[in-house]
Amino acid sequence: DMKNAVIGNNKQKANLIVLGAVPRLLYLLQQETSSTELRTECAVVLGSLAMGTENNVKSLLDCHIIPALLQGLLSPDLKFIEACLRCLRTIFISPVTPEELLYTDATVISHLMALLSRSRYTQEYICQIFSHCCKGPDHQTILFNHGAVQNIAHLLVSTSYKVRMQALKCFSVLAFENPQVSMTLVNVSVDGELLPQIFVKMLQRDKPIEMQLTSAKCLTSMCRAGAIRTDDSCIVLKTLPCLVRMCSKERLLEERVEGAETLAYLIETDVELQRIASITDHLIVMLADYFKYPSSVSAITDIKRLDHDLKHAHELRQAAFKLYASLGANDEDIRKKIIETENMMDRIVNGLSESSIKVRLAAVRCLHSLSRSVQQLRTSFQDHAVWKPLMKVLQNAPNEILVVASSTLCNLLLEFSPSKEPILESGAIELLCSLTQSENLALRVNGIWALMNMAFQAEQKIKSDILRGLSTEQLFQLLSDSDVNVLMKTLGLLRNLLSTRPHIDHIMSTHGKQIMQAVTLILEGEHNIEVKEQTLCILANIADGTTAKELIMTNDDILQKIKYYMSHSNAKLQLAAMFCISNLIWNEEEGSQERQDKLRDMGIVDILHKLSQSSDPNLCDKAKTALQQYLA
Repeated sequence: DMKNAVIGNNKQKANLIVLGAVPRLLYLLQQETSSTELRTECAVVLGSLAMGTENNVKSLLDCHIIPALLQGLLSPDLKFIEACLRCLRTIFISPVTPEELLYTDATVISHLMALLSRSRYTQEYICQIFSHCCKGPDHQTILFNHGAVQNIAHLLVSTSYKVRMQALKCFSVLAFENPQVSMTLVNVSVDGELLPQIFVKMLQRDKPIEMQLTSAKCLTSMCRAGAIRTDDSCIVLKTLPCLVRMCSKERLLEERVEGAETLAYLIETDVELQRIASITDHLIVMLADYFKYPSSVSAITDIKRLDHDLKHAHELRQAAFKLYASLGANDEDIRKKIIETENMMDRIVNGLSESSIKVRLAAVRCLHSLSRSVQQLRTSFQDHAVWKPLMKVLQNAPNEILVVASSTLCNLLLEFSPSKEPILESGAIELLCSLTQSENLALRVNGIWALMNMAFQAEQKIKSDILRGLSTEQLFQLLSDSDVNVLMKTLGLLRNLLSTRPHIDHIMSTHGKQIMQAVTLILEGEHNIEVKEQTLCILANIADGTTAKELIMTNDDILQKIKYYMSHSNAKLQLAAMFCISNLIWNEEEGSQERQDKLRDMGIVDILHKLSQSSDPNLCDKAKTALQQYLA
C-alpha cells in the first residue's frame, strides 16, 4: 500500500518521511526474520522515496541507508539484490550524496564487480553507480585496479540498450584525463573487435544522440592521452565531425553544451585538428547561435523546456567561448574568422562581466587565445578597448581567472600593442607588482612577465614607477625564487629597464648598489646557462652606460667574474662576457684609456688574443673587434 501511495507523489513521500517511516522500513529490511518478499518491498519503497526531492535523499542518508543497502547485497536472493541496487543507484545519482560513501569499505567495489554477472539489471545499476561515483584520479585508480575495464568491456555488446549505454558512460568517466586507463582501453577487445572500433560504431548517425556523444567523449579522452593519434581516421573522420554535429541548432541545449566542450578539449593542443574543425559545417558561424538562445519563443511549444533553457543559457555561452578559445589557439586565419563573426568582441566584453564565474573564465580564455594575434591586438582589441573590462576582471577574481587574465594582459602590454598606454594609466603597475607576491606560481610568472613587457622600450618615468612599485626587497625575492621561469622573467625585466644610456645611468645612480649585488649573487649561484647568459647581458647593458660603467670598473670581484666567463667552456657565456668588455673599452668614450689599461693589467688582452684564434666565427670576430680598440 505504501508503495502505491508514494509512486509519483512527492507530497505523499514527504508525509511518510515526516511520519518516521524510514527507520521502520530500514529495520524491516535488515531483520533476518523478515521474509525476502517483505525485505524486497521495503527496498522498493525506499527507492521510491529517494526518487523524490533532494531533501528526501538527505533524510534517507541521515538514517544510514547506504550501509543497510550494501549489507543487503550479500543476500542470495537476486530480486532483493536488484531492489537494493536500484535504490542505491537512485541515491548515488543525487547531487547531495557524497561519492566517498561508495569507497569507505574496500570490499564493496569487489563485491559489486562480482554482481555484474548476475543479471542485466545488476549490470545497468552497477555501471550507473560507478559512473556517478567516479570523480577524479583516485576513484579511477580504485575502479581500474578492481578490474573495471575487463569486467565492463563485454557489456558494450549487451542486448540491452540501457546496459550498453551505462557501460559506455563508465568508460567515458574512467578514461577522462587518465592516460593509464586510455592506454589500456586501446588494446581491449570484445568478441574479436577492439574497443576503439566498438566506440566508432556507437558514433554513427543512426545511434541515439546520448550514445554518439558519450562514445565521442571516450575517443576524445583516448586521443588526448596519446592512446590514439590525432591524425587517426577515427578521430578526423568520425569523432570530430560527430562533435561538430552536436553543436547544431537542432540539438538540445545539454547536447550542444557537451558537444562544444568535448570538441574544445579534443582540439585544444593540435593545430591540424583546429584547422579541420574550423572548416567543418561552418562551425565558427554555428557557434554564434549559442549567444542567441532561445531563438524564437513561438517555435518552442514546451514551456517547461523553455523555462529550463532560459535558466541554462549561460552554459551555452561558456561552451562557445571555450570552443572559440581552442579553435583560435594557434592559427592566425582562424582567429581572424572568429573575430569577424558578428559582434564577437562585444560578446567577449559582455562575457567578462557576467555573474557566472564559468562564463567569465571561458570569456577570458577566449580573449587570451585571440590576444596571441599581433594583428588583432592592433585592430579589434583597440577598437573595443578590451583592456578596460580585463582590468576590472583582474581586480578581485579567483586564481583560475587571474592566471588567464594576467596572461592576456601580458600580450596586451607588448610594445606593438596600442593598449599599452591606457593600461598603464589605469593603475596596472600596482596590480602587477602585487601579483609578483602571490603564492601561486603562475601568477608570479605572469606578473613579472607583464612588467617585463611593459618595460620594453618604455620611457624613463614608467621604468622608475616599476622599480618603485616592486621595491628592492621584492626584486631580490624574485631573483631568489625557486622557479627558473620567475628568475628568467625577472632578469628580462632588469634587462629591459637597463636599456638606452640615459635610463641606464639614471637607474644605476639610484639602484646601482642593489643591482650589482643581485648580479653577483646570480653569477655565483648554481644556475643554468640561460640564467647566467641573461645576467651577463645585463652587465653588458650597465657597461654601456656613461656613468654606470664605473660601477663595474670599481668592482674587482665583478671584473674577475667577467674574465672567468671569457674563458668558459660555453660559447654563449663567452660571447656575453665579451660584450661587457667591448662596452668597457670602447675608444670614443671618456676614460677609455684608463679602462683599457686596467683590463690589460688583468690579462684580458691575452684572453682576447687567444679568442681571436677561436674556431667559433662569432667569438673570433668579437675578439678581433675588441683588439682593434686597443690599437686605435
